Amino acid sequence: MEFVAWVIFGAIVGWAANLVVGGRARRRQGCLVSVLVGVVGATLGGLLYRFATGQQMTFGFDFPSFGVAILGAVVLLAILRLVSGLGRRPGDRL
Repeated sequence: MEFVAWVIFGAIVGWAANLVVGGRARRRQGCLVSVLVGVVGATLGGLLYRFATGQQMTFGFDFPSFGVAILGAVVLLAILRLVSGLGRRPGDRL
């Protein structure tokens, strides 16, 4: 049951991060991509939290964990968009 809860948590975090990074002109992403972005972003957020505070983040289903997970997912999406945009010319559409 815990696995299903983490998949749902990852999907919500990935969707929210996509809203933050993309705004109105965001790219649509599928449910699987949202889950992956959410779970990997939560891991990245936990690492960033540990680096900034020196304390380990224990993820539960609460607002602080949600905030750290979204922060990590936003950083992940921003890095992915930056890397994928390096080969584009200024006039290309996203």
